[in-house]
Amino acid sequence: MRIVVALGGNALLQRGEPLTVANQRENVRIAAAQIALLVPDNQLVISHGNGPQVGLLALQASAYGEADPYPLDVLGAQTEGMIGYMIEQELGNRLPFEQPIATVLTMVEVDPADPAFDAPSKPIGPVYSEQEAVRLVEKHGWSVARDGEHWRRVVPSPLPQRVFELRPIRWLLERDVVVICTGGGGIPTMYSDDGTLVGAEVVIDKDHASALLARELGADLLLMATDVDGVYRDWGTPEARRIDRTTPDELAALEFVSGSMGPKVQAACAFVHETGGRAAIGSLAHLQRMAKGEAGTIIAD
Repeated sequence: MRIVVALGGNALLQRGEPLTVANQRENVRIAAAQIALLVPDNQLVISHGNGPQVGLLALQASAYGEADPYPLDVLGAQTEGMIGYMIEQELGNRLPFEQPIATVLTMVEVDPADPAFDAPSKPIGPVYSEQEAVRLVEKHGWSVARDGEHWRRVVPSPLPQRVFELRPIRWLLERDVVVICTGGGGIPTMYSDDGTLVGAEVVIDKDHASALLARELGADLLLMATDVDGVYRDWGTPEARRIDRTTPDELAALEFVSGSMGPKVQAACAFVHETGGRAAIGSLAHLQRMAKGEAGTIIAD
């Protein structure tokens, strides 16, 4: 079975946890232990988030006044390499030496006419207090938005249109390589008026990019690993209850938080609707059981 595993932020950093290399590596180690269980019987592609890492690199770059800060596409490439290295190493420590693993720097195309450019909404970077968020807006001209009790920087998040490295990813899968790619939604790129491919100052939603990747690769299953054990009706209320099995049409009738579960539900439903495959959303700790249809929220027609 061909599976795309989309790792949520909890695979790299727990909410409120300091963004140190040691913390990230420990969380990747936990994720790798679960992913390794899927490798022997499946073709596996792994994608991951990068919001905290991109935000931190952007903040560090802005502190150096002798050069312009690196744009988000370059920061995206840096984090794809950094996080891919950690996943590749920790996964390799749990698999036989002869199992090949490869990280592919992945460019993804966005449409410069996408309305998201006029409405920044994608949170990146660490969480801040309101006072600190106001200071950063004044200093860097950022857009910020509330994230629970905290604040975070937000940037445009246009929909992904194309994954450029599909052919080499397919070649690797056909040779039983575990592929790590499309990290953070991919390196954001777009075509300029003269037809030149250039970087875009945006962050592509990881869940939508993972669904696009799964669809284009002909995946049988899209697993979305997050920090809750599934999709809930009436989340945050005494009536909250987990949805065990559902269809895209049933989920479309419900409302979910746009900055949290909403993109995962939308992406999973789109994958199932367009391919006839199966998707599952749930806890990283239940990844193998999700693949068997025994845990999380299973979405299928």
